[in-house]
Amino acid sequence: MTTKNSTASASLWSPLRQPAFRGLWACGGIFFVGNGMQTMAAAWLMVELTGSSFLAALVQTAVFLPMFLLALPAGVLADTTDRRRFISGALLGQCAATALLTVLVLAGWGGPVSVLLLVFVGGCCTAALTPAWNSSVIDPVPRDEWPQAITAVSIAYNAARAVGPTLAGLVFAHLGAGWVFAVTVATTLVMWESIRRWPPRPHPPSHLPAERLWGGTLSGLRFAWHSHMILAQLVRVMAFSAAGSALWALLPVIAQRLGTGAQGFGLLMGCLGTGAVAVGLVLGRLRARFGLEAIVGAGGVVFGAAMLAAALAPMAWLVYAALLFAGAAWMSAMSTFNTATQASAPQWVRSRAVAMHMVAALGAFALGSAFWGAASDVVGLTPTLCVAAALMVAGLLLARPLPLRMGALHEVTQVATPWDELFVEPEPPPEAGPVAVELGYRIAPGADAAFLDAIGRLKAPRRRDGASFWRVYKDLGEPSRYVERFIVASWADYLHQRARATMADQALEAEVRAFLAPGEAVHMAHYIAER
Repeated sequence: MTTKNSTASASLWSPLRQPAFRGLWACGGIFFVGNGMQTMAAAWLMVELTGSSFLAALVQTAVFLPMFLLALPAGVLADTTDRRRFISGALLGQCAATALLTVLVLAGWGGPVSVLLLVFVGGCCTAALTPAWNSSVIDPVPRDEWPQAITAVSIAYNAARAVGPTLAGLVFAHLGAGWVFAVTVATTLVMWESIRRWPPRPHPPSHLPAERLWGGTLSGLRFAWHSHMILAQLVRVMAFSAAGSALWALLPVIAQRLGTGAQGFGLLMGCLGTGAVAVGLVLGRLRARFGLEAIVGAGGVVFGAAMLAAALAPMAWLVYAALLFAGAAWMSAMSTFNTATQASAPQWVRSRAVAMHMVAALGAFALGSAFWGAASDVVGLTPTLCVAAALMVAGLLLARPLPLRMGALHEVTQVATPWDELFVEPEPPPEAGPVAVELGYRIAPGADAAFLDAIGRLKAPRRRDGASFWRVYKDLGEPSRYVERFIVASWADYLHQRARATMADQALEAEVRAFLAPGEAVHMAHYIAER
């Protein structure tokens, strides 16, 4: 499987021919602008109120830490509930928190604690809606255009990083932080209207019992742990984000070092966003030509060099230029991680895959922001950014043990389940369990080693889709007979496991059955725990 994007020949703007995607994309961009304005205004307000680089960096933590805490449960709800109602409720909650922040700051009652608390509440609402929105915004787009659609969303997000902070700097300088927060309320309402007008596609009907929050969370984590593609992407994005968060978190301190004030701080963030937007226009062709690893590797080197420039360059224009390249590098790497993650997850777990990507990227970003802010207070800005740059480059060594690739269509396409194979009458209640499943194989003579190699590759999909235990046993009384045994927590979980099988899993099972002796068939038995 090549790591190059085979769909990159399609136009970047081809998804925008879909009216629903175009509307959601445009309104999402407006929402991103408002969030960028709020983050910039809150960070600079914290500098004015306290003069602490740690508290200024803590604004980034208040914005992104909720992603670490709430994204995965939100992903479960997005996979199992009405996404329209869920997204709309989260947006209205964010409106209420930001409106209260607006009133407090305009009245002169907003202090460091209230600012951080209400920014955190808004961050919780954003964390709740993001997995559902990210997984539904590309629903109107054909699968072969998903990379272009995800890149277009990334362009909108990063354009907001350019426009939002710049607008916030102007409004902050002339009207104050309170009016920046008021604009954020309006942009959130625009997003709410887009969801009302172009609601997410309903989940396909299913006769299976709905997953519960805790069980769905465990299913998502189990899937990531036993899917090598997803696990590699999560670890890589976590390492990249943790090191790169130093530059984002310390932008207010960099602006202070350069003596550029609030408008200069906004311009620094604007340069990052501008670079991201510019590279987004050609990212598909670059990814097709050079592959995933080259894009991520070049992004890490360039971003590390930009951090060194931000730490050492004596003139503001050099830092602005370096941040243009940093924005391009950040966009290239993060969009590649995001595209690979969504393309490697089946429908049943796609929102949870998005959520786990957020947990890895933004959780590491939030914790990294707090760490680098504290380090800057202790040892200073320049040593902190130099260490972060070294760690960014060192993280590229993960490419060998954890290579990146996108899932092929047959690896993520679920197949119809032959329910009549169960032969279970009467069927147990959904909560009954644990359930033990045994499959007996009587294989052809001399095929033991090849059979064990093939059936060993079934462990990952069995565990990925729901099994808590898996093992293959040899029958001591009949050496040509083997038994595959796995355990699932409940009958409902077993039914879900069967429904999650992909075309690739089906092909692997067929490969295992090819070792059966002539005239033999696989014998399946089910056991339910009684004590």
